[in-house]
Amino acid sequence: MTGPMPQMVDQGRAGTMREGSLQRAFMIATMAFLTLIDLFAMQAVLPSLSQRYGVGPAAMGLAVNASTLGMAVSSLATSFLSQRIDRRWGVVVSLALLAVPTMLLAGAPDLSSFAVLRVLQGVCMAAAFTLMLTYLGEHYSADDSASAFAAYIAGNVASNLIGRLMSSAVTDHFGLNITFYVFAALNLVGAVMAFGFIARTQEMAGVARPAGSAFEAVAAHLANPGLRASFAIGFLILFAFIGTFTYVNFVLVAAPLSLGMMQVGLVYFVFAPSIVTTLLAGALARRIGPVGALWLSLALAGTGLPLLVVSNLPTVLAGLVLVAVGTFAAQAVATGLVGRAAKRDRGAASGLYLASYFAGGLAGSAVLGQIFDRFGWSACVAGIGMSLALAALLAFKLRPIVKET
Repeated sequence: MTGPMPQMVDQGRAGTMREGSLQRAFMIATMAFLTLIDLFAMQAVLPSLSQRYGVGPAAMGLAVNASTLGMAVSSLATSFLSQRIDRRWGVVVSLALLAVPTMLLAGAPDLSSFAVLRVLQGVCMAAAFTLMLTYLGEHYSADDSASAFAAYIAGNVASNLIGRLMSSAVTDHFGLNITFYVFAALNLVGAVMAFGFIARTQEMAGVARPAGSAFEAVAAHLANPGLRASFAIGFLILFAFIGTFTYVNFVLVAAPLSLGMMQVGLVYFVFAPSIVTTLLAGALARRIGPVGALWLSLALAGTGLPLLVVSNLPTVLAGLVLVAVGTFAAQAVATGLVGRAAKRDRGAASGLYLASYFAGGLAGSAVLGQIFDRFGWSACVAGIGMSLALAALLAFKLRPIVKET
C-alpha cells in the first residue's frame, strides 16, 4: 500500500514543476516582448517614414536604427554600473521611461529630432534588456538558464513579428502618429508587468555583488578570448539581421513585387517559425553542444540569402524565414555562452555583449545602407553573407569555453 506513494508524489511534483516552468517561460518571453517591441516595429513602416521626412532608404534606415546606438551606449554604461543597480527596479523604471520618447516621436518635426528620440528609446530598452538578462543569469541554474535565455529571445522574436504587424496595420488605418501612441501604451504595460513579475520578488540571498571595480571587471572580460569572440559574434549577428530586415522593405514595395504597406506587414509572419525554433535553441545546444548549435544556426541563415535576390515573393519569403530562424537561434546560443564564459560579474559581461551586439546593428544599418543605395540589393545580400561567414569562423574560439564548463 505504501510503495507507490513516493512515485505518485514525485509525479505530482514533477507536473507542478513543469507547469511552473511553462508559466515562468511565458512571463519571461512576455517581458522580452514588451521590452523590445519598439526596436524593430518601425522597420515595417520605413517607406511611410521616408515619405514623411522626404529622405531616401539609407538615411531613413539609419535614423530608425539609431535606437541601436542608444542601446549600445546604454548596455556599456549598464555594464559599468551593474554592481550598483537593483536589477528588478531598474527594469521597471527603464520601461516606464521608455514611453516618453516613444510618445514624442509622433511630433518629431524633422529627421534629426526623430533620430535623437530613437536613440533615447534605445537607452531605455537596453537598460531593461541588459538588467533582465543579468537577473536571469543570477537567478537560474546553468541548466535552467539556457531555457530562460531561450524564452527571453523567443519573446524578442515575437516582438519582431507582432510589433511589425501592429505598426503596419495601425499606420495603414490610423496614421503614423497613432502608431507611436499605441506603442507608448505598450511600454507602460511592460513596466506594470515587470513590477508584478520581478520587482516584488525578494532578491536572492546567494547573489553577491562582485568584488573589485567595474573597470576591473570590464578589463577582465575583454582579456578573455572566448568573451571577445562572443562579443564579435553578437556584433555580426545583428549586423546581418539589420541589413536583411531593414532594406528588404524597400525591395518588397518596389517593382516587381510592389507590395502595399499592409501587405509588407503581413510579410513579417516569416518570424512566426522563429518563435518556436528559438525556444528549442537551448535544447539543441545541450544535445550537440553550443558551438555546434551556433554553426548550424549560422549555416541555416546563410542558406536563405540566395533566395532573397530572386524576383518571386514566395521564394523571398522562404529566404526571410531561414534568415530569421538562423539569426535568432544563433543569438540565443551566443547569449547563453556569455554567461558561461564570464568568470565574474555577469552583469558587466552581459552589458559588453549587448553593447557589441547593438553596435553591430548600427554598423549594419550604416554600411549595408550605403551598399544598398550605391550598388543595389544583391550587393547588400553579399555583405550580409560575409558577416555570417565571419561569425562562423569566430565560433572556433568558443570551443575552450565549452570544455571548461
